[in-house]
Amino acid sequence: MKNVPLALFVILFINLNVFSQAKNKKIMTKKVTKTEEEWKRELTPQQYFVLREKGTDAPSDGGLTSHFEKGTYLCTACNTQLFKSNSKFESHCGWPSFDDAIEGKVTYVLDKTHGMIRTEIICATCDSHLGHIFDDGPKETTGKRYCVNTTSIKFVKKD
Repeated sequence: MKNVPLALFVILFINLNVFSQAKNKKIMTKKVTKTEEEWKRELTPQQYFVLREKGTDAPSDGGLTSHFEKGTYLCTACNTQLFKSNSKFESHCGWPSFDDAIEGKVTYVLDKTHGMIRTEIICATCDSHLGHIFDDGPKETTGKRYCVNTTSIKFVKKD
């Protein structure tokens, strides 16, 4: 009976440690690193502007805003799978919108440019600029809206 409190403490400690490890589990992504000269050679001027210089496409530019085929959206720069077509929705904002990203494929960075405070989304593999995330997405799913530049992504149709 003397050891019951000690045993409970040990069990609680182990469970909290396992929970903490699971919560902090990170998906490892192999990084793609290139010099800016390499990116300039591989990307079009528009792609370089958006992906590497954090530019923005004109609204409705590029045709993916109203695109709803089944498949996956990949990073234009490195081909990392970023979004599945079932997470895409029509937000009427002028850019492709998703309510969720593929786990571990997008990184979030505080963006204080242009007199605003926003959360930038970047490709976790190559650090290319994708767009921004907002809290005005569909309430019945995640409530998030990943507002993505068409130049940042390319679509691969599901076979």
